[in-house]
Amino acid sequence: MTLTRDLRNKRFWRGLATHGLAALGVLSAALGLFDLFSPNTLGRLDLPEILLLPLAALVYAVWKSWPYPVEQHFASPDTKVSLITGDLFEQDTNLVIGMADTFDIETPHIIASGSVQGQFLHRVYQHDVDNLREDLQAALASKQVIDTVTKVGNTGRYPLGTVATIKHQRKHYFCVAYTRLDETNKATSNMGVLWEAMDKLWDEVRIRSNGEAVSAPVIGLGQSGMSTVLPIQDAIRFLILSFIFASRQQRVCEELRIVVRPQDEKRIDMLEVQEFLSSLRDSS
Repeated sequence: MTLTRDLRNKRFWRGLATHGLAALGVLSAALGLFDLFSPNTLGRLDLPEILLLPLAALVYAVWKSWPYPVEQHFASPDTKVSLITGDLFEQDTNLVIGMADTFDIETPHIIASGSVQGQFLHRVYQHDVDNLREDLQAALASKQVIDTVTKVGNTGRYPLGTVATIKHQRKHYFCVAYTRLDETNKATSNMGVLWEAMDKLWDEVRIRSNGEAVSAPVIGLGQSGMSTVLPIQDAIRFLILSFIFASRQQRVCEELRIVVRPQDEKRIDMLEVQEFLSSLRDSS
């Protein structure tokens, strides 16, 4: 369970000790001052201070260190980042869908059926490839093909970072190209491309979402080939940073919700993510 795992985390116990000792020091000092200006009052109350002070400090420390839902509100700009475990396609928000520069959609030989893009075709379009292809072509009508590749599937390349925005069933789906498919349909990417793609993604979300929340998977995993240089913990921080930096230039939307698959949750230090979010708030 997530809770028991977090309670076994060294960060929890380090925070518990830090907050507990700080609270004990403040309470002891306050009690000492009270006794200085009102001598003998505590004695008449017949209170077991030796037990009350550590207990009050412990309660405060547990309250401050307890693993709450991972989220952080930022006042400037007015936005929020949250990290949840669940199903991306069950979120009541707009969604980010990662794609390749050729915007291929056929499963399973080109696009893995279990990938976010494969699930997009299955869950949102009920395997209607023609319908999704038409919507993508309409979204890409104003975009320029910059190159071609000889391979099975789509052959026209769009610039990496291209975002095809589809409005389907009252939701916006921001399909962002951050991987490049070669002649064998193998996907590759790198940190520079990923950062630029995220920057263009947030620009599009800012323009098209009307300020509404957007949910995104952990970008850079799966078939992109980035998992060896960008482990899941770093990928989450990367996504958060790109959103916060873009938001500081101009507000993107009311919330970025990062959705982690249940099978990936055990690989993530949730308390570290919360600590990272808090540090970004403090530095803003």
